Amino acid sequence: MNKSMKLNRNHLKYVAIVAMLIDHVAWSFVPTLSLEGQLMHFVGRLTGPIMAFMVAEGYQHTKDVKKYALRLGIFALISWVPYSLHSNHAWPTPDVGVILTLFLGLMVTWIWDKAPIITAWKVVIVIGACILSVFCGDWPIFDVLWPLYLFLYRDDEKKKWTAFTVIIIAEVVLTQLMAISNGHPYSQLFQFGAFMVPPLLIWGYNGEPGSRNPFHKWFFYVFYPAHLLILYFIEMALA
Repeated sequence: MNKSMKLNRNHLKYVAIVAMLIDHVAWSFVPTLSLEGQLMHFVGRLTGPIMAFMVAEGYQHTKDVKKYALRLGIFALISWVPYSLHSNHAWPTPDVGVILTLFLGLMVTWIWDKAPIITAWKVVIVIGACILSVFCGDWPIFDVLWPLYLFLYRDDEKKKWTAFTVIIIAEVVLTQLMAISNGHPYSQLFQFGAFMVPPLLIWGYNGEPGSRNPFHKWFFYVFYPAHLLILYFIEMALA
């Protein structure tokens, strides 16, 4: 494929945003076990892995990691209320949303890369971040590990995409086992949608940032909490 026909980082952000919107609309209004629900959530599985990839790319290309981390941290807090209301129809709850998980992924990548501590302590920190993400974040564990391994294997394409895919396999297997144990063996079949991401990134990404217009940087941060609140208010109006 001609490089000009491939997706840049801005394009990938919008793919993730559209997939996320479809996913959250389904959580709000479409039964999960229906064919429509499964298909919408299948598309929605693009979001977590793509955004984790964007964090790894962002870490490598940003001019100021501190500002990047601060931005993610602030918007994770801003999204706490909208995500809790949309997911649980209540606040406060421990659920903060995917931006927190991405923030943790950025932090463990940064610590692994720059912190002057022994590897054993870095492993402990990664494990701690994964545990925290289970109790507080969306896409727990996986959006912590994906950015880290994408960074660690950034110079080895084979290892990078193998690690990325292995984490997807782990995510799919774990969710299927949980579904089976809960007596709903078919409820999580949509998780297989995550397998669409490696081919999309390997063959569809051109490695370029796209337009530097600030709109593209800020749109995701604003859209994430805003669309969750809108969906929540629509649900309340229809209740």
